[in-house]
Formats: sequence, C-alpha cells, structure tokens
Amino acid sequence: MRVAVLATGGKDSTLALYRVLSDGYEVAFLACMIPAREDSYMFHYPNIHLIDLFAEAFEIPLVKAETSGMKELEVEDLKHLIEKLDVEGVVSGAISSTYQKTRIEQICKQLKLKCITPLWQENPQNILREILDLKFEVIITGVYAYGFSAEWLGRKIDEETVNALKELNRRYGVSLVGEGGEYETLVLDAPFFRKKITIVEAEKKWENQRGYFFVKKAKLENKGKLPR
Repeated sequence: MRVAVLATGGKDSTLALYRVLSDGYEVAFLACMIPAREDSYMFHYPNIHLIDLFAEAFEIPLVKAETSGMKELEVEDLKHLIEKLDVEGVVSGAISSTYQKTRIEQICKQLKLKCITPLWQENPQNILREILDLKFEVIITGVYAYGFSAEWLGRKIDEETVNALKELNRRYGVSLVGEGGEYETLVLDAPFFRKKITIVEAEKKWENQRGYFFVKKAKLENKGKLPR
C-alpha cells in the first residue's frame, strides 16, 4: 500500500514510520504541518524547522504546509495537504490521544483513505524499550509539565532517562511517552536513516517551569552504505 506518513521528526512518528517500512508499506511521502503557534492542539512545534533535514536524512519526498495552529482549523489545513497526495493511506504516530486519532480518521474517511496507527494503545514502556533496542538517537526538545526542569532540555533518551521518566510518571502522572504534551522529542538518527542529523548550535529557553531546546544550526553527516 502506498502511504504518506505524518512526520514531525519526533520519536512516535519516526517509530510509526519504521513500523510501516518493516511491514512492507510503500512510503511515498512524509507529510508535515508547520504550526504558527506553540500551543497547537494537533502538531509538533519545537524545532519543526528541522523537518527538511529529517526528510533528507531518510531520503524521501517531503510535503509540508503552514497552519495557524488554531483548534479545528488546523485539521482542515491538514486535509488540504493530504488530499493533494497520490496515496492510499495515512500513517500517524498516535498512541493514546483520541483527539488526534479521531481527527485524522475523519480526514481519511472524507478522502477515502485508510488510517494507519501502528502504535495505537500500545504499552508506553514497550514503546520506549523498542526505541532503545532499535538504537534510535533521540533527544528531548521541549518540556511542559510539573516535575521537569531545564536540565531535561537536550537530554538523550537512554536507560537512565527512561527510568527518570518512570519516576515522574509515578510521582506526577507524567505520560512516559509524552502523549499528553508533557514533552517533545527530536530523532537525530535511526536504523533506516541514510544520514544522521548532527546539532551544530543550540540553546535552551526556559520560562515559568517550561522550556524548549532550540536548534539554531544542524547538519547531515554520512553513515556509510545501508541496505535498502
């Protein structure tokens, strides 16, 4: 099946991308919405400007469009982007967000496309374990919940970080995978990337118990030959 994957550069959409590739889907496009506001209900915001590098690292066509980020209107903006694509299905990295999943399903129903959610309702601990086992290189780029501090910004997701997330989940109810918007991520490398993203310059921005890790400059580096 020929599909478009809703990509943000974050861990969940990247893992969904990995899953459909492994299942033999033809990924024709990465599709990305660029929200104008940080508090978008649907779309990833921190470092979304790096989505071009992300697509180049994977070597697959990227289609993107801007959206105001206003509730419900941004859903229509996504529909306008998808309806231009020659695909049979749309893939998203939704795990437990009914808000996100139902709206993508609505778009797919209107456009007569299959809605594919490879991670839906999976155990969050299992998802983090798979990301570690696959050796995804992931950093935390935004934190928006009580319990986090500025020290989390730019932090790599490894065994120690996963254990710290479990403690935040136990103490404050923070979602292990950030599905409630508690934190955002950026994938710098994954097994199927042809190149990896290297951060050249970045800064932390912190205010009122929330902040993000802003990548000012990044580049792609070769990884050598990978099997297709």
